Amino acid sequence: MKSRRILMSLCGVVICAVSVGIFKIAALGVDPFQSLMSGLDKLIPISFGTLYVIVNLILLSFSLIVDRSKIGLATFINLFLLGYITEYTYEFLQTLIVAPSMLTRIVCLIVGIVIICFGSALYMTADLGVSTYDAIAIALSGKWKLAPFQYCRIATDVVCVVSGCVLFLLAGGAVSAIPTIAGAGTIITAFFMGPLIELFNVKVARPLLRKA
Repeated sequence: MKSRRILMSLCGVVICAVSVGIFKIAALGVDPFQSLMSGLDKLIPISFGTLYVIVNLILLSFSLIVDRSKIGLATFINLFLLGYITEYTYEFLQTLIVAPSMLTRIVCLIVGIVIICFGSALYMTADLGVSTYDAIAIALSGKWKLAPFQYCRIATDVVCVVSGCVLFLLAGGAVSAIPTIAGAGTIITAFFMGPLIELFNVKVARPLLRKA
């Protein structure tokens, strides 16, 4: 059972990482945390994979101090793999999809959403820890009792999107380019991923775990 959970966590993280690379090709907005990462990536001249590790190590230190209950093996798989896989996926897709049309970008967005929901279902059902970003809202709601989880998550998402946009502009990004990091994809992932993740949970992830 434990090996099945580890494999599901690993596959879930890899799939989510690939989906973020597809989101970046679509350039129609990424999930809230990746909005922040996009702003930092524009501002700080190091590779996206390395930047992702550094930012998540900072967030991990917060969780280790405040609430360690949701930190597990999957947390570290996410921390050390997702950024680099996203970086390599994006670079590879750029060689295949050059100057994509709006139709191609919309298709990439749809594919990215479906894939990230599938990966999230595997990752969440395995239940071996959450990402360092997810752990923040959990700590704010569970440990500090500031508000119910959904409101804490909305607050952290808003902070990430606003911060990402500000950092993007400070780094010299054009206002007209803001929708590439905070656009339709951001709204969809923030508010409408739940039902699709649950569908994959019911149809794929939970049956996989039961078979073990």
